[in-house]
Amino acid sequence: MQSSASDDFAEMDLENVSDHRRWSIVGLLFTASLINYLDRAAISFALPLISRDFQLTAQGKGLLLSSFFWSYALMQIPVGWSADRFNLRRLYATAFLLWSLAQGLTGLAGSFATLLAFRILLGVGESIYLPGGTKIVSLLFSAKERGLPSGLFDFGTRTGLVLEGILVPWLLVHLGWRRTFLILGFAALVWLIPWFWVFPRRRQMGRAATASADVASRPVARTLLSRNLLGICLGFFCFDYYWYVLVTWLPDYLVTVRQLSIVQAGFYASLAFFTFGIAEPIGGWIADSLIRRGWDETRTRKGIVTVAFLAGIFLIAAMRTAHLGMAIALLIAASMVGLATGNLLAILQSCAPSEAVGIWTGAENFAGNLAGIIAPLAVGFLITSRGSYVPGFQLASLILLAGLLAYWFVVGDLKPRES
Repeated sequence: MQSSASDDFAEMDLENVSDHRRWSIVGLLFTASLINYLDRAAISFALPLISRDFQLTAQGKGLLLSSFFWSYALMQIPVGWSADRFNLRRLYATAFLLWSLAQGLTGLAGSFATLLAFRILLGVGESIYLPGGTKIVSLLFSAKERGLPSGLFDFGTRTGLVLEGILVPWLLVHLGWRRTFLILGFAALVWLIPWFWVFPRRRQMGRAATASADVASRPVARTLLSRNLLGICLGFFCFDYYWYVLVTWLPDYLVTVRQLSIVQAGFYASLAFFTFGIAEPIGGWIADSLIRRGWDETRTRKGIVTVAFLAGIFLIAAMRTAHLGMAIALLIAASMVGLATGNLLAILQSCAPSEAVGIWTGAENFAGNLAGIIAPLAVGFLITSRGSYVPGFQLASLILLAGLLAYWFVVGDLKPRES
């Protein structure tokens, strides 16, 4: 059994792929990440229409919105483990097929229970995006080159948030929610054609494949017992807490506190998300460039993460200024936290044993999604108890800064500890 797993993985040794092909694969990962976020968040725009058709209560709405994260979070470690063991070409394609079908079939749902089932299936399929994408980048690029491609493929998620604010409302108004989901889900299947065309079918045995030979025999618990992984998970929890506060509460804050229209709030929120996203590959590229010039990888990547996290202080200033234009400018500055993203993924790839990058990324993203569950609830509680949005946003900035302690004092040098 062990040999079949390693033989299957051997097909995915990507070390000798040409530059053109490996950047084409990164482009496909970017597009898949864009589709991933577009699909998962479309339900938020369609919720008023779905609620009317199924006569949902507020409790039912909350149940529908949260159902995606049940399976998405729980699948992170299993899908990361699978990314370390199995053929990535087929694994990623299968997951993409599953989430696209789940998204499309949502438009045919005849009951609330069926809606929940398709949202849960969507979470199962979409769980591949970060563990699978990070694993592929770790195989395609050396340690000193991973910042840019890591930031670039994850930039797709932020682009998806911007695109959905433009595309999904238009589709809902003109076609209704059922046809919108059908189009989003089934049209995305076209992505599979270039994926199978570009991603290598089989490569010769090499370092990455050889290193994976013992992954089947290594217990999952032992793989996850690492000080570096603990620090990475703590730091990523803090990073994602900040991100999810912005995603879930920023539009509402702009409407409720800053008295903007929904259209204006959507525009400025999308501008902040886009800034966050475009900063991701830039931060990775800066670090890669400095490391190639001889800078120490550990200090360089952690240094850029530090600068990026410090930008979160601008969020506190944005909450406290009375001038709308200044508040928007400070929110854009606060979105420069995105400079950290590519380096956070590169830090994990450098610390993880080569045969365990997938499962480490799954653990990291599981921690991040715990923050995604806690952050919206915490802000809502603080708004209710304190009568202001400011404490909730301030807490997000402070938690983000606490993440620096994890990356500097828990995570060690960026070298894998094979154990």
